[in-house]
Amino acid sequence: MTVQELPGAAGYRPVPPPAWKPLTDPAPLLPDPEPYRVLGTDAVAGVDPRLLSRLYAELVRGRRYNAQATALTKQGRLAVYPSSTGQEACQVAAALVLEERDWLFPSYRDTLAAVARGLDPVDALTLLRGDRHTGYDPREHRIAPLCTPLATQLPHAVGLAHAARLKGDDVVALAMVGDGGTSEGDFHEALNFAAVWRAPVVFLVQNNGFAISVPLAKQTAAPSLAHKAVGYGMPGRLVDGNDAVAVHEVLAGAVARARSGGGPTLVEAVTYRMDAHTNADDATRYRSEDEVVSWRDHDPVLLMERELTGRGLLDEAAAGAVRQEAERMAAALRERMNADPVLDPADLFTHVFARRTGPLREQEERLRAELEAESEQRGAQGQRDGRKQDERDAEGGR
Repeated sequence: MTVQELPGAAGYRPVPPPAWKPLTDPAPLLPDPEPYRVLGTDAVAGVDPRLLSRLYAELVRGRRYNAQATALTKQGRLAVYPSSTGQEACQVAAALVLEERDWLFPSYRDTLAAVARGLDPVDALTLLRGDRHTGYDPREHRIAPLCTPLATQLPHAVGLAHAARLKGDDVVALAMVGDGGTSEGDFHEALNFAAVWRAPVVFLVQNNGFAISVPLAKQTAAPSLAHKAVGYGMPGRLVDGNDAVAVHEVLAGAVARARSGGGPTLVEAVTYRMDAHTNADDATRYRSEDEVVSWRDHDPVLLMERELTGRGLLDEAAAGAVRQEAERMAAALRERMNADPVLDPADLFTHVFARRTGPLREQEERLRAELEAESEQRGAQGQRDGRKQDERDAEGGR
C-alpha cells in the first residue's frame, strides 16, 4: 500500500518546514538589465578630473604594454602571452580600487592589472617567460601568483579574505576571472563559501565573449553571468567593461561593501578580447573580422580620449606626453627582456620545503657533484683545445 492509498490520503497536502523560506530577498541582488555606464552620460560630470586623467594614462600605458609583450613572443623572449588588449579598463580599474593592504588574485590574462598595481613589468612576465617561479614575492606586493589553471585562484581569494576577517585585519581580496572560468567548479564553490561566510571578497568576471573559441552562449543559458550571484545570496552587478570610469565606480562600491562587512559581490564586466586568446591561437577560425571591427568604436582608450577631449581635459600635447611615457616603459621592457636571465640550478631546491628533507638534500648534493664534474670536464677540454691551437699556431709559423 502506498502513501496515496492510505485512508484520508486525498486530503493530505505536505507542507514544507519553515527552512524552505528564502534567507535573502532576491530583488536587491539582481543586476540591472543593461550594463552600467558613466562615459557619455550625465553621471560623468561628477567624476573627479584627476581620476579621469589617471585612468587615461594607465589605459594608454596598458595598451602599449600589451603590444610590447605580444611582440616579445614573436622574438622568442616570451613562451606565451595572453593579451588583454581591449580589456584594459577592467585591468586598470581592478588595480586602482584596492588599498595597499588588499590582495589581488589575477588570472593568467591579468598581467596588466598586476603592473598597474605597481609590479615591475618584467617580473609580471617572468612566469610567461618559462620560469618555474612566479617572478615576484606575492606577500610583498599583495598579488597572488598569476593563475594559469582556470578559476583555482577564486577559492584561494575567499580563504585569504575569510582568514583576514577572522584575524581582524581590514583586508579585501579582489579575484579576477574570465567568462570561461565561470564554467569551472571552483567558481561555484568560491561563490558559495564567500556568501555563506560573508567573506570580504569581490569577484570580477571579465566577459570577453569567448573561452578560447567557445562563445558565451555555449557556456550558459543565464540572462547574464551577473545573475549567477543571486543563487548564492550575493549581489550581482553588470557593468560596461570598456568604460573605465564605470568599472572603477562599481568595483569601488563592491570593495567598500566588502570592507564594511557587507559580504561579497559578483561583478560582470562586458568587454571584448581584441587579440587572439594567446599568440598561439588563430581567432579567425571562430569569429569574423566584422565582429572585431564593430568593437573598435567601443575601444576603452578611445572612449576615454573622447571624454577627456570633449571636456577640455586633454589636448594633443598632454596626450603626446602620455604616449611618450608609455614608449619609455616599452623601451625599458624590451631592453631588460633582451638580456638572458642568469639561472642558478640550486634554486630547484630553494622553495620546496621550509626545512629541506633528507632526500631533497641528497638530490641537491648529487646535482652539485654532477655540475662540478661537468665543470672540470669543460676545463680539461678547454686546456686540450688550447694546446692543440698552440700546436697549430706553431706549425703555421714554420
